[in-house]
Amino acid sequence: MSDQKNLSYAQELLRAETGDVRNLRSFEKYLVGSIAIAWAAFQMALAGGLWILDGTKTRAFHLAFAMALLFLLTPLMRKTRRGLGYFFVIDRIPLMDYALAVIGVIASLYIVFDYDGLAYRAGAPIGRDIAFGIVLVVLLLEAARRVIGPALSVIAIVFTIYAFMGPHMPDFMAFKGVSLRKYCSNISLTTEGIYGIPLGVSASIVYLFVLLGSLLDKAGAGQFFTDLALSFLGKYKGGPAKAAVVASGATGMVSGSSIANIVTTGPFTIPLMKKVGYPAKKAAAVEVAASTDGQLMPPIMGAAAFIIAEYVNIPYIQVVKAAAIPAFASYFGLFCITHLEASKLGISGLAKEEIPLFFKTLKRGLHYMLPLGVLLYELIILRHSPEMAAYRAILILFGVIFYQEIRRSYLANTGLLQGLLDSVRIIGMGLIQGSKNMMSVALACAAAGIIVGVVNMGIGGMVSQIVETLSQGNIYLLLFITAIASLLLGMGLPTTATYIVMASLTAPIIVNVGQSFGFVIPLISAHLFCFYFGILADDTPPVGLAAYAAAAIADSDPIPTGIQGFLYDIRTSVIAFLFVFNPDLLLQGISSWPQGLLIFGMALIAMSAFECFAQDWCLVKNRWYDMPFFLCASFILFHPGAPANWFGVSEEHKYYFFLVGLAIYAVAVGMQKMRKNSQIPAA
Repeated sequence: MSDQKNLSYAQELLRAETGDVRNLRSFEKYLVGSIAIAWAAFQMALAGGLWILDGTKTRAFHLAFAMALLFLLTPLMRKTRRGLGYFFVIDRIPLMDYALAVIGVIASLYIVFDYDGLAYRAGAPIGRDIAFGIVLVVLLLEAARRVIGPALSVIAIVFTIYAFMGPHMPDFMAFKGVSLRKYCSNISLTTEGIYGIPLGVSASIVYLFVLLGSLLDKAGAGQFFTDLALSFLGKYKGGPAKAAVVASGATGMVSGSSIANIVTTGPFTIPLMKKVGYPAKKAAAVEVAASTDGQLMPPIMGAAAFIIAEYVNIPYIQVVKAAAIPAFASYFGLFCITHLEASKLGISGLAKEEIPLFFKTLKRGLHYMLPLGVLLYELIILRHSPEMAAYRAILILFGVIFYQEIRRSYLANTGLLQGLLDSVRIIGMGLIQGSKNMMSVALACAAAGIIVGVVNMGIGGMVSQIVETLSQGNIYLLLFITAIASLLLGMGLPTTATYIVMASLTAPIIVNVGQSFGFVIPLISAHLFCFYFGILADDTPPVGLAAYAAAAIADSDPIPTGIQGFLYDIRTSVIAFLFVFNPDLLLQGISSWPQGLLIFGMALIAMSAFECFAQDWCLVKNRWYDMPFFLCASFILFHPGAPANWFGVSEEHKYYFFLVGLAIYAVAVGMQKMRKNSQIPAA
């Protein structure tokens, strides 16, 4: 009963993250469901070419759907307060929120209704334009506050105040300021602000991938990935934890949400980890770290990855290529952590009878691999756009769902009609859930557009100058400030919004300051750096909701769970710092397969050496003199160019230092091997 209660709490956190808070009456469910399905149909029609629409109008409709659903599903207040119960109504939709939903839709679509007039009056809006622009900004900030908390809205308000009060600021912060007319024109009537690149990517690409993930989840793919990982890894030392890492990585590729990942895989993997001997805190922390990093995993990654492609102006497949080695190295590091923790605690694998049969499990869910295979084929082989690849994968998934349900009805002898009805029900649930999951992403992108729009009005240079002054022109200090700011900002913002804000302010500075220090830092390195630390904020205590969800399932304390998960994620932050200085890890300028595979292999070994250092264990507990060996080996294997530069070795010969790193690692392991053998009593 307690386990069920804990799972319910984790599911409540997921509903709160997506804004799906209210328990609606029957006709309200039909209303919300109809809007959600209409949104999905709209996005599918655009992707399939059934409806051709201007990009700005597409963004406006996308925002209108998100605003309508948000105000219908999420109350003004998250908790009831004395005398203010009307603002915390969760058993129905109050009249006020119906009104706000309608006004929000009209304000979002104003740019569509008067499209030609606004184009004719570009830069010189009339009073009506300004009025609708102000209403849109206010309602958007309120919608964002309801679904993702006050942080993003407060930051947008601060930037807005700064834009208007610039002339009255101290000299080092002074800015010429903007008028209300210019503000509304840029922020709410053009594609410079709310309707900018982030919302455009959300409307054209992200929705389809979120929808694909929701449909896979409703079809049962999450359970399949978990069972498959367990059938393959369950028998090994710490098998349930290793299976959790693989299952969360596979699920995270399509879920895009840390909490959704935890709620999908955690109820099965966390109890199994506890059963074989992992303490509740560490079992939950493994799930937190694995689920959080799901957004790093190619080929889908998180929503912000698609925005990176637009900001850096490269094909999305290039973002996937750049992210591949760091992502797999990060997951391999967590895999090493589970093994080392199991070694320290003396944990073995599951009993044979507790492990699902691999081929039976694979056969049962092999059809789930078909849409993912189509997605990869479209992205990698045919090089189609992400939206086209996702659209075709969804169409294939529709067919898979019909096949699955009709087959089940045939085996259960319930009739063809029942199979068809079950298929339609699952698809409908997936479409509705996909739209609900998109509310927070769409509104975060739109609200972050306010900040980006204000920055583009001229204060970007001022803010950049302030950041550069704080870092004193030091690239290392600048990266540290960016990392800390991303973690702090990410406590109150979703990953996508954190990335947009930090990349807009710091990515160009990282590149410029790096050049002054003699480092050639590709722009994508700076953007991925912001992306990584935005993701890490998901489990940063004391706020990290992912830790609360996993702790609820594991029945552990959320704060220690969050701290443990953050310690496990140190490996990811180390990779982020390293790929800024070593573009080889992002395969920048690497076109040879053997060279790429060499870098990949050495990165995995480097990660294993680092985890031996971080976990204070390899074959036995580390002694003080082991630590420098592990750390030195890890650094050289991750970044052979650094010692090559110190010793004056040419760039083309830097990979010889891989041999040095391997030798140092071998020495450290050899010393531990001798100590371990000396501890074994003679027969």
